[in-house]
Amino acid sequence: MSTPPPAPDRRLRMSVRTRIVAVITLVAAIGLISVGATVYLVERAVSLEAIEDRLQDNLDSARFIVGEGPDDTGTWPSADEALRAVVQRMSPDDNTGALGIVDGRAVLRSGVDLDLDLTSAPGFVAHVSSEVTGADPVIGTYAEEGVVWRYLAAPIAVVGGDAATGAEVIFTMAYDVSAELGEINGTAQAYLVAAGIALLVIAVVATIVSTRLLRPLRRMRETAERVSAQSLGERLPVQGRDDVSELASTMNDMLDRLDGALDSQRQLLSDVGHELKTPITIVRGNLEVMDADDPDDVRETQALAIDELERMDRLVQDLSAAAALHGPSPVTTARVDAGELVQQIVRKAQGIEGAEVDAGPIADVVARVDPGRITQAMLQLSQNGVTHGRGRIEIGSRVVDDTLELWVRDHGPGVPDADKAVVFDRFHRGSTAHAGSGLGLNIVQVIARAHGGSVRVDDAPGGGALFVISLPLAETPQPDDLVIPPRPPLPPLPEPRPTTLTTTGGGA
Repeated sequence: MSTPPPAPDRRLRMSVRTRIVAVITLVAAIGLISVGATVYLVERAVSLEAIEDRLQDNLDSARFIVGEGPDDTGTWPSADEALRAVVQRMSPDDNTGALGIVDGRAVLRSGVDLDLDLTSAPGFVAHVSSEVTGADPVIGTYAEEGVVWRYLAAPIAVVGGDAATGAEVIFTMAYDVSAELGEINGTAQAYLVAAGIALLVIAVVATIVSTRLLRPLRRMRETAERVSAQSLGERLPVQGRDDVSELASTMNDMLDRLDGALDSQRQLLSDVGHELKTPITIVRGNLEVMDADDPDDVRETQALAIDELERMDRLVQDLSAAAALHGPSPVTTARVDAGELVQQIVRKAQGIEGAEVDAGPIADVVARVDPGRITQAMLQLSQNGVTHGRGRIEIGSRVVDDTLELWVRDHGPGVPDADKAVVFDRFHRGSTAHAGSGLGLNIVQVIARAHGGSVRVDDAPGGGALFVISLPLAETPQPDDLVIPPRPPLPPLPEPRPTTLTTTGGGA
C-alpha cells in the first residue's frame, strides 16, 4: 500500500518584507508605549504630589492668618470672623474650591468664583464635619457621588472675644483630582495620536526601505527559478557595496562554477563516447567479418579484441583517476623535503620500461605539497617522455622567485607550437600521438592546479620537450614538522643479454 503524499502546509505564509516591517513597527510601538507610559506615570505622580504640597501651603497660610489676627493684633473677636478672613484671603487655584463650615453647615464661600463648587456634592460637608474630631487639621480624599476630591479641613478656634460661643468652625479647601489629572490625560491622548502617526510613518518607511533592500534577493529567487541546465548563462546584476551585493556576486560565482561543471560534464561525456566508439566499432567490425571456420582469423580477431578491450580498460582507469582529483579533497599537503622527494622520483622513474633516467640539478628546499600526487604527476610526465622522447629523460628541480619548479626533459621531437596550448586538455593526443587515453597530461594539470600551481611545456635546449610543474613555496618549517618521503626500492637490474660470437669465414 503506497503512502499518501503529505498534506500541503496551509498555514499563513508571511513574506520576509512583511515580517521585517512588522518587527520594526512592533519594536517602535513598544518603545513609544514604554516612553509614553513612563512619562505619564511620572507626570501623574508629580500632579498628585503638587496637590498635597498646595494643600499643605494653604494650611500654613490659614494658620498664619489666624495667628496674625485683624490689624496684626493677634486677637479675633470670634471664630466666624477668623473663618471669613481665611476664606476670603485664600489665593485661588485651578480646579479648587474653598468653603467655611459652622456647626455642620456651609456658611461661607470665597469672594471670587472658583472652578470647584464644594456644595455640588451634598454629602461633602457632612463628611468633613464627621472627619474633624479635634483641633488637628485633616487632609483626606472624598470619592463619592461621582467625584474625587482631595481636601483640607482645618478647625478654627480663637481665644477670647465676645463671640466665643463654642461653635464648631471649619475651613475646608479641596482639589478636583479628576480635573487635575484630566489635564495630563489630554496630553496623553495627544501623545497617543502623535505616536500612532509616527508608527504609520515608520511602517511606510520600513516598507519602502525593506522593498529596496530585498529587491536583489527577489531577483536572485527569480533567477534561480529560471536557471536550468539549458539556461545557466544568466547572471545577477551586482549593485552597491553592501552584503546583498556581495551575495549577488557570490551567486554569480556559483553559477559560473555550475556552468563550467556542466560544460565539463557534457564535454567529458562527449569525449568518452567518442573514445569508446572507436574500439567498439573496431571490435564489432572485425567480429562481423571474422571467418569462424578459419582458426588463424579467429586468433587474429581475438587478439585484436583483447587489445581494444585493454585500451578501453586503461581509459576507464584514467577516468577514475581524473574523477578522484575533482573530489572535495584532491590533495593532502604537508611540509616535504622537496630535494629528497625529487631524488625518490628519479629512483622510481628508473623502473619504467625502456627509460634511461638522468638526475639533473635538484633544489634543496622545503615545500608544502602532497608527495603522493606530485610523484604521480612526475611519473606520468616521465612515462610520457619515455613514450614520446625515445626513452632518455632527465628529472630535476629549481627555485624561481617564490615558486618551486619540477621538470622532466626528454630528447624526442618536442611539442609543436600549435599543440602547446592544448596539450594538457583532456583526450588530446597531438599529431604524433601514441596509444593512450589522452588523460595523462590532463591529470598532471589537475594535480598542479590542486596545489595552487600550474604546468607548462617548453622547448628544451638542443631539442626535445621540457615539462615544468610550478608550485608555490611554503615558509621554512620547524624540524618536527618535516616529512621525508619513504625511500623506494631500487629498480630491478635488466637481465644480461647472451653474447653471440659471429665468425665470418672466407674462401681459401
